[in-house]
Amino acid sequence: MDLSLFSAVLALLLGLSAAQDNPMVQQHEEGVEELDRLDITSRILAANKGFDHMLVEGDVVLSNKRNALKCWSDYCKWEKSPNGLVEVPYTISDYFYDSERATIENAMKTFQMKTCVRFVPHSGQSDYLSIESKLGCWSNLGRDGGKQQLSLSVQGCLHHGIVQHELLHALGFHHEHTRSDRDQYVRINWENVSTASSYNFHKADTNNLNTPYDYSSIMHYGRTAFTSAYGEDTITPIPDSSVQIGQRDDMSDIDILRINKLYECSEYRRCWGGT
Repeated sequence: MDLSLFSAVLALLLGLSAAQDNPMVQQHEEGVEELDRLDITSRILAANKGFDHMLVEGDVVLSNKRNALKCWSDYCKWEKSPNGLVEVPYTISDYFYDSERATIENAMKTFQMKTCVRFVPHSGQSDYLSIESKLGCWSNLGRDGGKQQLSLSVQGCLHHGIVQHELLHALGFHHEHTRSDRDQYVRINWENVSTASSYNFHKADTNNLNTPYDYSSIMHYGRTAFTSAYGEDTITPIPDSSVQIGQRDDMSDIDILRINKLYECSEYRRCWGGT
């Protein structure tokens, strides 16, 4: 073997070994693994710490154009085109690297595959999403009119499930645990919620679209969201407390069905169990 090549390989191996033995590297890797185990809302709430404006339910921006946190009428739905597709114009800040932009656009494509919603590049439309890296992960609820900011901070928000989660808010969907009928399916452990955070668990006036409560929704809080009691549960499924909530991977089938029902995507509703 060429001496210079041998020296380069040896240096690389020694560098890898040193990195593995470096406690700072090990701590970083353990932190990444711990983050990967967190559910969607735990990640979002961690990213939103320090946000100095009012967020409802942890990541929903209050509209200054509507007098209620409510979106199930036509006034805040995105418009359907004559071709039957719901086109949601968007811009993505140049602040994002190409790989980060790809994460956002790949999450958008999942809506295209399974619903009649299409996220399309902005081309002069009056209402559109402006996707930016502000502090935290947050969105308005539904179409709010004009330029509508949706924040996906590069510090903690660029995860496939989080992007889907915030886009679902922008389409008009609340968190699952605030459904009007939630008390039949989960118990809110108010004793583990601080008074200052209790508003995040208030029930909303939701249109449940004749769909079942969905423990597996990408919009469902994790068990310990806003806990004030050293990690004790704030949300417990009932009657079976062992049911998993707060998943972190992808939209559930019922999430997809609801989009198709709300936006009257008849072809996709047949594909995804709707009537």
